[in-house]
Amino acid sequence: MQVADERNPKLLFVGAATAGAMVAVLAGVYGRLHDPASETTIKLFFSTTLHLKAWSTTAILVLVLLQLFGALWMYGKLPLGTAPDWVGPMHRISGSLALLLSLPVAYHCLWSLGFDPSHTTYGSRRFWHSLFGCAFYGAFATKVIVVRSKKMPGWALPIIGGLLFTLLIALWLTSSLWFFRQFGIEV
Repeated sequence: MQVADERNPKLLFVGAATAGAMVAVLAGVYGRLHDPASETTIKLFFSTTLHLKAWSTTAILVLVLLQLFGALWMYGKLPLGTAPDWVGPMHRISGSLALLLSLPVAYHCLWSLGFDPSHTTYGSRRFWHSLFGCAFYGAFATKVIVVRSKKMPGWALPIIGGLLFTLLIALWLTSSLWFFRQFGIEV
């Protein structure tokens, strides 16, 4: 008897996407059900936690742009010839750094602010930002599963990578860009 992923790689992708959806939903449920601490968690050398989060998210965006460039080069989608050996490790390191840098930001968002589904309390920007944040970690979980599986369909990684990139752009627009426009770009 053949294993399901040997017969139908699409089924394996559906399983990965389901696992990612569960991560997104659980993050949202946790953010909604717990009582937000409404406290500053970290700020390092920044003047406020919000400054730290805005600049961290901007740094994450730069790292993810490096990831995108590396992926396009590795898969021969850039007119630069074959990617050198250092591109693969650079791709993985920039992705790992982006994830590590995102964790304190996500922690503060979920722990201190929570997920407010009503548009009346803080307006729609915060609602959409919360939704994009939960979806981002769900898509990230899906991407990890897709990358680790040798049986995924060829279209799975570009699709989930593109979704992850799109969600990060949406997060940056609803957080860092909004913050910089409201409060300036100071540290």
